[in-house]
Amino acid sequence: MMQLGIVTYNIAKDWDLPTILKRLEMLGYQGVELRTTHAHKVEVNLTKDERQEIRKRFDDSPIELAGLGSAFEYQSTDPAVVRKNIEGTKEYVRLAHDIGSPGVKVRPNGIPKGADLDATLRRIGEALHEVGEDATGFGVEIRVEVHGGITQEVPNFAKIMTYADHPNVYTCWNSNPTDVKNGSVRENFALVGPKIREVHLRDLTDETYPWRELFSLLNDVGYQGYTLAEIPESSDPERVLRYFRALWLAYQPKPKDA
Repeated sequence: MMQLGIVTYNIAKDWDLPTILKRLEMLGYQGVELRTTHAHKVEVNLTKDERQEIRKRFDDSPIELAGLGSAFEYQSTDPAVVRKNIEGTKEYVRLAHDIGSPGVKVRPNGIPKGADLDATLRRIGEALHEVGEDATGFGVEIRVEVHGGITQEVPNFAKIMTYADHPNVYTCWNSNPTDVKNGSVRENFALVGPKIREVHLRDLTDETYPWRELFSLLNDVGYQGYTLAEIPESSDPERVLRYFRALWLAYQPKPKDA
């Protein structure tokens, strides 16, 4: 069965880690993706002892660490910039290993102005292959967010995954408007469905996105990972997250024998 969690971007960007764990448990959530730069301060500058303390906090809590959310990207035409992002990803993978995170989220972020589309998709894919291979040795998955102008168009994203060509490089479905074709996400979902390891959800009150179909498709491929609320901050976040959970439960596929 799918699991429910949040991305700290942006609903919980100002919560420290004890607050995240306390509130999510109270609200009936199961996990969290810790997005970099937020108030939780789970970053690569943590010492060995601090990393052990973070791991213990999660071990002692019913809330699971669903993943780490980075902003590393590899589309630049400057090889030095790509290399910096690759090495940064590797540092983040080691942080994930130390604190018990099963995966690290990375992303493409569009096509540089004037750059060749296919060459850029290949460059991103080759970088993902390298970080996916590196992360394998640490038991950490690389999860690639369907993100960025042009690169979030699923046929282009699927090419990136083909160029990555690594069993440890997975998809983070991002619930973008560009997923929808003639009111359905079925066609685009089919391009990456078997590789989905994480799902970001937007506001479930958005009737332009076929949420019920998405959950049905995830169920059909046997998805049992996290579906994570990635929603705007609120002056009353606990109330918003209660409503989000209620809608999430309502959208879950009914058992076939029901």
